[in-house]
Amino acid sequence: MDGLIWSGAAVSCLGLLGLVVSIIRVNRARKAGLDDKGLRAAVQKVLPLNLGSLFLSVIGLMMVIVGIFLG
Repeated sequence: MDGLIWSGAAVSCLGLLGLVVSIIRVNRARKAGLDDKGLRAAVQKVLPLNLGSLFLSVIGLMMVIVGIFLG
């Protein structure tokens, strides 16, 4: 079960990295001084990355919890 725990931690860290990347992209768009439409378009572009990263983080944490319960 150690493999499940460590692979879950790796998946969760990958999701966390994706969240950091999405935060950086939105912050750059905010600092670019875009108008309202441009900022909305930039945020809509980042939204799939953000949701996918959240999904990876949740799946990774679930893997860790299952590994702890089974181990």
